[in-house]
Amino acid sequence: MRMKPIRDRNPVAVSVVGLLVLALIGYGAYRADSLPFIGGGTTYSADFTESAGLDEGDEVRIAGVKVGKVTGVSLDGAKVKVTFKVKDAWIGNASTVGIAIKTLLGDKYLAVDPLGEARQNPDERITASRTTSPYDVTQAFNGLGETIGEIDTEQLAKSFETISATFKDSPPDVKSAAKGLSALSKTVSERDAQLATLLKGSKQLTKTLATKKSSFETLLEDGNLLLGEIQARRDSIHLLLTGTRDLGTQLTGLVADNNKQLKPTLKALGRVTAVLNKNRKSLDKVLSIAGSYNRLVGNTLGNGRWFDNYVCGVVPKDYLPANTPPATGCMPPKQEGGS
Repeated sequence: MRMKPIRDRNPVAVSVVGLLVLALIGYGAYRADSLPFIGGGTTYSADFTESAGLDEGDEVRIAGVKVGKVTGVSLDGAKVKVTFKVKDAWIGNASTVGIAIKTLLGDKYLAVDPLGEARQNPDERITASRTTSPYDVTQAFNGLGETIGEIDTEQLAKSFETISATFKDSPPDVKSAAKGLSALSKTVSERDAQLATLLKGSKQLTKTLATKKSSFETLLEDGNLLLGEIQARRDSIHLLLTGTRDLGTQLTGLVADNNKQLKPTLKALGRVTAVLNKNRKSLDKVLSIAGSYNRLVGNTLGNGRWFDNYVCGVVPKDYLPANTPPATGCMPPKQEGGS
């Protein structure tokens, strides 16, 4: 049966089918990593007590080598469910998974330690007993600032004074300790405003670092590139420094070996310089005369491979042809010509 040409088909149906095909192709390209034959990899899941700032798309590493990425972070009851995909990596049934700090700016990655004798079943979730979360320094300082800010410094000072009064009749060592606590409480009370300002400044610094995160990352990456280039050029730099050192050694040896010959030569050169300086005026006069002489020689020899001169009054008048007056003035005749 002969197929009907496309130009004879219903254009609306052809357009709809074409749009559907394009949509499927676009969706397949967008979800290429999830396709079994193109994306590859195995998806696992693990329970954590907290996410610790881990985000979807963060790296998954084994022994520092990237083997996959985090595909999802979601809350599952009182725990956090993290799904991740790894490719060309073995995950054992006793493997441990931890959230590690990637940079000082708070970036995280998922660190997997492959342990166990059998392969981990992808359908079984890795329990929280085999996962760890990092200690977030930024959150700790923020919590410390909030806790200290809630302390009633006046009440704390009164408490320390009460303790000091209670131990008034105690041995000297206890009294000294109590007095120290009392002095500490007064210092804390007097510096309450400064401490609050310091904590506010710490919070502001943390916010500033968070906003400048990309700039710091770029700076660190550029620093890594610079160090890598220096590492790559290490041999060349070493050869340059070694060659410079050897050149200095050779020059030092050359001067030392020829010191006896160089010293008289330099003295003679100094005497020649002194003579030239003494006769500088005469040299200037000679050079000025030589300039005029060279100009005349140039005029004489500049027309070709011959001498171009004018000699006046050489032939006596008795030897001149008839009706030829003798030369007077000895000036060269004017050359006439035209173009």
